Amino acid sequence: MNRNPRARDQPTTYEIRIKGHLGQQWVAWFEGLTITWEADGNTLLRGPVVDQAALHGLLRKVRDLGMPLLSVTTADARPDDTAHSDEKPAADCG
Repeated sequence: MNRNPRARDQPTTYEIRIKGHLGQQWVAWFEGLTITWEADGNTLLRGPVVDQAALHGLLRKVRDLGMPLLSVTTADARPDDTAHSDEKPAADCG
């Protein structure tokens, strides 16, 4: 029995926090995720992930960058979220 109220075909929104600021040259590699350079010097990647295989693919990219992974959490995708001035969709950065 599936107890998750989210439909199976709906992506889950994840927040992946890594230590250090991700260089601008890597932003396109995480297309579809919102990149936030946090004041504490860390980077937050946030966005929809279709399944566990896609999540593991993202985590492999973080590993390949050599940047320490701080956390991986699910997040509610709220339509009322507003972007901060230092937050840009990965597809729009370049």
